Amino acid sequence: MQFRSIAQTSALALSLISVAGMALANTKVTFGTNWLAQAEHGGFYQAVADGTYAACGLDVTIIPGGPQVNNRAQMLAGKEDFIMAGNMLEEFNAAAEDVPVVAVAAAFQKEPQVILTHPGKGKTLADLKGMKLLISDQGYASFYQWMVKTMGFKDENREVYTFNPAPFIANPDIGMQGYLSSEPLMVEKQGGFKPDVYLIADYGWSTYSTLIETMAGTVKDKPDVVKCFVDGSIKGWYNYLYHDNSAANALIKKDNPDMTDDQITFAIDKMKANGIVDSGDTLTMGIGAITDARVKDFFDKMVAAGVVKADLDYKKTYSTAFVDQGVGLDLRPKN
Repeated sequence: MQFRSIAQTSALALSLISVAGMALANTKVTFGTNWLAQAEHGGFYQAVADGTYAACGLDVTIIPGGPQVNNRAQMLAGKEDFIMAGNMLEEFNAAAEDVPVVAVAAAFQKEPQVILTHPGKGKTLADLKGMKLLISDQGYASFYQWMVKTMGFKDENREVYTFNPAPFIANPDIGMQGYLSSEPLMVEKQGGFKPDVYLIADYGWSTYSTLIETMAGTVKDKPDVVKCFVDGSIKGWYNYLYHDNSAANALIKKDNPDMTDDQITFAIDKMKANGIVDSGDTLTMGIGAITDARVKDFFDKMVAAGVVKADLDYKKTYSTAFVDQGVGLDLRPKN
């Protein structure tokens, strides 16, 4: 079945769901994240902690990811209902392999992928194109190819990043990839200096990130469950960012005992200051927003960079049926 027919079916089903019909009788749902519990997952933990999921009938269990965990495989095997995808490239790659998964909401409007340098090496991302940069294999195959295409970075300037910041800290003439809400703090603690940070989303890397992904069959057959989970997650993110998040943080630290309060505070501050969750389209459409224009923009960039093929049916990789409806806007502070 083509996704357009799935989307039409889910949209019709959604139109028939009333508030009373959303009572799902304590339906058990599992959600697999893409890494160990952290503030970057806070909205989902918040919706568990404060009963937002339960209010519309879902009993949600969060299953943390990690280096030895493949939650997508678990979902494909029918053992998980929703998972967290990193960015839209994961959806495009799944479509290329005919894997029937669908992104139904985007918790992050900006991917928190950054390049770090020692202070004073440049004013813009393009200023770094002559530097040696530590980039992972995954990064090299994705955002670095876009940087090559759009800004003139060179393959020979890339060195393999093994997720060890020590070489970067020791050498002021190289840069390093990182995550906005983690590596800058790590470098500051270990290296004793604040690195300059370049958020590549601010230079045109337009993918959504921290996507809620589910099976196409779930979208078609259980739109009430999908809507409850998406709406609950949206409200969870508003409450986590702008209201009392202490219970959510307690759950995060329970699932990840190595997580510290200062790491959580740093991540929340960076997410808010840089509009990672709440910016752009979310200001009118609500957190989780996905638009056709934005997905097409990113797809076209990936085609131009040679990362995906132009004939990919990218429209089957996402659905806007469950977002863009202003859910949770009343939870954002007015000032």
